[in-house]
Amino acid sequence: MLISFEGIDGCGKSTQIKLLKDYFNKSGVKTFVFREPGGTEISEKIRNLLLHETEDMDPTTELLLFSAARSQLVAEEIKPRLKKGEIVILDRFFDSTTAYQGYGRKSAKLSHIETLNKLATHHTEPDITFYLRIDPKEAAKRTQTGTKDRMEKSGEDFFREVCKGYDQLSRLKRFAVIDASESQEEIHQKIISRLDQVLN
Repeated sequence: MLISFEGIDGCGKSTQIKLLKDYFNKSGVKTFVFREPGGTEISEKIRNLLLHETEDMDPTTELLLFSAARSQLVAEEIKPRLKKGEIVILDRFFDSTTAYQGYGRKSAKLSHIETLNKLATHHTEPDITFYLRIDPKEAAKRTQTGTKDRMEKSGEDFFREVCKGYDQLSRLKRFAVIDASESQEEIHQKIISRLDQVLN
């Protein structure tokens, strides 16, 4: 089973992924968590280049680098584990590329990004995607302390466009939209409830 978490920085993805992994582990179900970009030696090197090593990057280059990191992760980790029947949880997947590079950066036509996503994922789709929806202003308050990476420095207008992208994507059947302003426990319980529906 492939589970992905989406949303802008500050929505609480990392917290909910940890809670979900702990929930599965307590149930005796081994799960594997990967972040995007990252998760393999090659993908982590690309992550560092994308987020930390440079301030200026052409939007198309950014799009292709995110996709390259994803392709390696899918080939090296995700597909082999899914074939074994294992549960994989992803902190971002190709929906992030559509929202960030498509709606936010406008780096390519959405139809071209859709084609690239299929190629980079080796035609792999999540069974369910949890979209933690939050207003960019509230997200900015949550992330105002600490060092920001290159993507996080993109500004409120950029993140509003990203949110529009996510809102469009959330119409897809595999999406479960959750209000990220609720308490951590309320969100966690909603995630568990929705997963029970899918698993049953």
